Amino acid sequence: MPDSHAPEPGAAHHGSAADPTTLLLAGARLTDGRTVDVRLSGGRIQAVGTVGSLPAPSPSRVDLTGYLLLPAPAEPHAHGDTALTADTAGPVSYAVDEVQRRATEAALLQLGHGATAVRSHVRIGDVHGLTPLEAVLQARRSLRGLTDLTAVAVPRLLTGVAGADGRAMLRDALKMGAAVVGGCPDLDPDPTGFLEAVLELAAEHGCPVDLHTDGDDPARLARLAAMAGGLRPGVSIGPCGGLTRLPLDVVTRAADQLAAAGVRVTCLPQGDCAALERRGPRPAPVRLLRTGGVRVAAGSGALRDAGNPVGRGDPLEAAYLLASQGGLRPAEAYDTVSTEAREAMGLPEVRVEAGFPAELLAVRGDRIAGVLSLAYSRIVIHRGRVVARTSAVREYCDSAVAVALDLPRQGRMEPGP
Repeated sequence: MPDSHAPEPGAAHHGSAADPTTLLLAGARLTDGRTVDVRLSGGRIQAVGTVGSLPAPSPSRVDLTGYLLLPAPAEPHAHGDTALTADTAGPVSYAVDEVQRRATEAALLQLGHGATAVRSHVRIGDVHGLTPLEAVLQARRSLRGLTDLTAVAVPRLLTGVAGADGRAMLRDALKMGAAVVGGCPDLDPDPTGFLEAVLELAAEHGCPVDLHTDGDDPARLARLAAMAGGLRPGVSIGPCGGLTRLPLDVVTRAADQLAAAGVRVTCLPQGDCAALERRGPRPAPVRLLRTGGVRVAAGSGALRDAGNPVGRGDPLEAAYLLASQGGLRPAEAYDTVSTEAREAMGLPEVRVEAGFPAELLAVRGDRIAGVLSLAYSRIVIHRGRVVARTSAVREYCDSAVAVALDLPRQGRMEPGP
């Protein structure tokens, strides 16, 4: 995928002899407590060393003093076609230019939060046909070099006479450029037949599967696990809020079956999405699923649409909620929006080590718990470039008390070009 050479935000200093693909991240703190310099080149992490140990011929330089450097989050469950429509007066427009604008703005909002890759579920069929997908694919092309956007084709019906058009349209969607087969088996008159159609088409095209389900039917989950076992490149389901309404022993058995089949779960801690046309009272029981061996990622779901009119699309908020309400430790919670999300999306692993992709997020703070609590200032790096920056400044009035207590505050960034 070719880069788009848009101007970089932030305080990067360029020397005349600099390799334009080289970037030095100076004085970053890692989760193990070390303070290091990190050199990026060619979209990858080239070296990690002690502060001042990585000389280079006038490289671009970003001062990360006071920042925690982390693998960047990824967004495994977005809805770019419906995003930002909560305040729309009258019917929502699905004209190509309107959907493209919404999908682009939503992806950039999520990029600003730190997500350098987004998987967007896009409804196809009904009166709009393939128009929303066409628009999201255009947004994907316009965002190259800033963020990686992939589309999930989400048909409504796939079985019976009424589902014939849906099956044909799903094939056309994959030919157009949809990378993932999706859908809502709960809403089809024949959920098992829906699963069979989706899995058959995914196997034929070598595509992953990402399905919406409430997860409140244990028999249906068991059939899914039996049918999906061994399918590569994999199956994800979510948001599975209905699992919280089932008895503990039933959920434990379902978790065992999903784990044995390699089926992943994507939960939505920030609120549900509108795709299922019903809402669970709580997100999926993440801790219980993880205990059963299920790989769990966390997504954002609705971003200011009918599913959640105040949705933020912020992966760090999702991690915060899993740590504050879901029973996960802060590092585990962050893992659901970074490592687990990237694996669910089929993306390469990221570590702050030499040789790994330069997909990184720097957040002001020194520990993950603090970052999840006060994640204001952020610097986002995609393919080795600074692509987004959010700088927050907290100031107190002229008070001797504030000075005497040395109250924590978001610092003002040093000026840069």
